[in-house]
Amino acid sequence: MIRLAMLRHGHTPWNRMGRIQGRSDIALDADARAELQAQSLPADWSAADLVASPLERAWDTAALVADRPATRIDALVEMNWGTWEGLHGCDLKADPTSGFKDIEDWGWDYRPPSGETPAEVWQRLAPWLLGLQRDTIAVCHIGIMRVILARAYGWDFAGPAPFAVKRNRLFVVEIDGTTLTPVPDPIRLIREVAE
Repeated sequence: MIRLAMLRHGHTPWNRMGRIQGRSDIALDADARAELQAQSLPADWSAADLVASPLERAWDTAALVADRPATRIDALVEMNWGTWEGLHGCDLKADPTSGFKDIEDWGWDYRPPSGETPAEVWQRLAPWLLGLQRDTIAVCHIGIMRVILARAYGWDFAGPAPFAVKRNRLFVVEIDGTTLTPVPDPIRLIREVAE
């Protein structure tokens, strides 16, 4: 059995403004960098392989919390939000003609205009994920984490999600062949104590 621990990247200016980032390469903000520098991985994960999305916000998060560089994995790039990238989700939701839906109403085939469906995200993730040979920490994005956790929990993007992706926590999935089993309790990063 292999364990995959997923960590969401730190805040960016776009996160704080409620803008959809998708594959836009937006850097961490100064507050996020300071917060991440004061945290580290739990000791029992220190020997795991460290990988990250090629987007700067994820790659930098990995380096800050692990104090070592990650290997960039293209499959971990965020879900493509197409023409909605850079827009505010609340504005799209308020416009009944936009086609925007809450995640609970997506299903696996929901596609933002010129974007990517959760099913397509899974198709690009599966070969990498199912090919893991060692325990691995993946610093990535909420869209990637939702797709992997949805597969692990058997959630079809219909109704409330059985998980809530939060920052500064490792969300662990056990991989046995093609079976994904979620570990229900996320593991908090270690907060360094100032001397």
